[in-house]
Amino acid sequence: MKKVFADTNYWVAITNPRDNLHALALEARKKAGSVVIVTTDEVMVEYLNFFSKQSEQIRAATLKSIKTIRSNPNIVVAPQTRDSFDMGMKLFEERKDKQYSLTDCISMKVMWREGITDVLTNDHHFAQEVTFPTSGGRGERVD
Repeated sequence: MKKVFADTNYWVAITNPRDNLHALALEARKKAGSVVIVTTDEVMVEYLNFFSKQSEQIRAATLKSIKTIRSNPNIVVAPQTRDSFDMGMKLFEERKDKQYSLTDCISMKVMWREGITDVLTNDHHFAQEVTFPTSGGRGERVD
């Protein structure tokens, strides 16, 4: 089954009906069809951080959402490890001319490892990494 990477802003948009990208995220997910969604623990950290200053109800809903994501057999959440941190930090160091976050770098490394070329995001940083080394493919945003 095809794999698609989901970045933080996808999770925010898909779970927040008030987000200005909510409808677009729903459409992108529908357009992706039957896929396995891959994300990372680091993305889940950003997702939680995004809602950290919200009400207790929204924070609770976000936690519930992460539990649902982690228990869904069609979603793979790559674990945060020292190796993933080090690999991301290496890419962060190599891309001095970019404004990639460490989470983006870790996400890109996971995408390369898994041969994923499609990403659910509106983050232009993923499109900047045009050639993914393990697949030879072109990084395409699904937004």
